[in-house]
Amino acid sequence: MKHVIPSVAALAALITAASAADLPRRALPPAPIPLPVFTWTGIYFGINAGYISSTRDRVNTAGSYRGSNGAQTGSYTSTFTQHRNGFTGGGQVGYNHQFTPGSGFVVGAEADMGYTDLRRTSRFDFVGANTYRQSGDFLGTVRGRVGYAVDRTLFYGTGGFAYAGDTYRAAVSQTAAGPAYFGSRARLDTGYAVGGGVEYALPTESVLNVFHASAVTVKGEALYYDLGSRTIPVLPVRGGASIFATRFQNEGVLGRVGVNYKFGSY
Repeated sequence: MKHVIPSVAALAALITAASAADLPRRALPPAPIPLPVFTWTGIYFGINAGYISSTRDRVNTAGSYRGSNGAQTGSYTSTFTQHRNGFTGGGQVGYNHQFTPGSGFVVGAEADMGYTDLRRTSRFDFVGANTYRQSGDFLGTVRGRVGYAVDRTLFYGTGGFAYAGDTYRAAVSQTAAGPAYFGSRARLDTGYAVGGGVEYALPTESVLNVFHASAVTVKGEALYYDLGSRTIPVLPVRGGASIFATRFQNEGVLGRVGVNYKFGSY
């Protein structure tokens, strides 16, 4: 009997283990899939449009006119303002690097170029008819950007090199029948631009995100540019020995909005 009891116990244990093996096993829960975190890192390109206005508008002309014998017969000076403003539009390309995904510091660089409707002609009579024209055809910049991102919103400051294509013209008449004086120069002006702005990355479900990806951003920014001043000689067209000089200033501000497409959304 003492041998039967252990045998029965062993058999019962064996049956219990076999039954447990046939029971369904509880599967481990799947590991959570991490949600992608938006980052501003990547190359982007886009378009912009806005309003541009000059801020320093003085035009100064000075000189003396002389008779046929070379003797000075009088002097001429004039100072007036020639305000310019109008539409601006163009495109940009750049690169951002965000140090920490989500929220964090962002550095980058951007180059842009756009058309500018900065044309103004002023006419008045003073010792004859006088005409002055200053025309800005385009403005471009190459700037660095430093900012801080709060998820999909980026606040940034910017500054760097600026250049523009400008044409300057001045015409001065001694008298209605006397010698006429004319000067013109088209050149590439250079200087600097500084400013700041805010940019926002559209969610994938936004109706404005035509690509249905976290790669479309909209921005608004303001820039101040200073391209210095230019002095052009105003020489006699026919006869006369007088020489005048006209000084133009080229500074202004612009405000614009833009849309960018950014590669490498996450």
